[in-house]
Amino acid sequence: MIKNVLVLFGGCSPEHDISKESVTTVLNALNGNTIIPVYITRDGKWLMYDGKLDNITSINWEKFGTPAILSPDRVNRGLLRIVSEKVKAIPIDVVFPVLHGPNGEDGTIQGLCELAGIPYVGCNVAASAVAMDKAIMKLVAKGLKIPQAEFLVFGTDEIKSDLNSVLKKIRYKIGYPCFVKPAVGGSSIGISKAPNRKILSDALQMATDFSSRIVIEKTVEGREIEVGVLGAGMNAKASVPGEILSAGEFYDFEAKYENPKSKTIVPANLPEEISAQIQKYALDIFRAIGGSGLSRVDFFVDVNGRVIFNEINTVPGFTAISMYMKMWEASGIPRNKLVENLIEIAVEKYE
Repeated sequence: MIKNVLVLFGGCSPEHDISKESVTTVLNALNGNTIIPVYITRDGKWLMYDGKLDNITSINWEKFGTPAILSPDRVNRGLLRIVSEKVKAIPIDVVFPVLHGPNGEDGTIQGLCELAGIPYVGCNVAASAVAMDKAIMKLVAKGLKIPQAEFLVFGTDEIKSDLNSVLKKIRYKIGYPCFVKPAVGGSSIGISKAPNRKILSDALQMATDFSSRIVIEKTVEGREIEVGVLGAGMNAKASVPGEILSAGEFYDFEAKYENPKSKTIVPANLPEEISAQIQKYALDIFRAIGGSGLSRVDFFVDVNGRVIFNEINTVPGFTAISMYMKMWEASGIPRNKLVENLIEIAVEKYE
């Protein structure tokens, strides 16, 4: 029986604040378990709190939290709580990482759980690392022959040392407008739409602050569609698709989290054959990287009804406006049952 669920949130990531929003939804959906929340500060300190969880994101963790670390020792596995010179071992049955972006969604936390021999919710090390890297994922989609936007990839060293050459290649091979994306990152942080050379130059230089490689994509005019995946292997299934109606020119961080005019439609109003195509592509991608647990896969549907792959997120947002839980609710799985399923999949994967 699953008793102690270690919920990790915060993290050393530009998506730290999104994680703090997501964790409330996850905690509210966890029923019948002992919840052990551990907040990871922006600089990487782990703090445990065993008080009331009503206002978990507003707690003064530095004042009321106590240091804790996840032991990589498989024999004496668990969370080590450190109080003064005393160390107390707390057994952990499963880890639920609510960590978005680098140092949480990229295989790092997953690797620690593997070392510790503790089941954890979500994709394994390899799948997490591959999905997090947009440049690598584009090669996976290309190998699967799944349509996607034309793209180029540049190292930040190339951009900084020979910007004019990079700008020229983008102009002739991709054209304007184009999207500039850090290869590693999420929540649309560091992403820009560039309609001309000047803005492209600025966007490239900004993106180098977030990743060592930058992806340039041709703009796709069409609807933004997302779909949830739940399960593992051939037992994985896809939710009904949902649609994003961005209040901005594109669904960037501001439009996603700060502009109340952005809307979501679940399920998306799509022809049945297009919905089926989206679900098939999502499962093909998820299985190709060896995904397990959960993912949200994002697509465009262009004016000709062509389905175009955008990206996959292995730790999708769980905020009040996030799509993953909404799509599964529309597919007949309520939030508490969805979280229960994710924990069951984690244990089955470990066993």
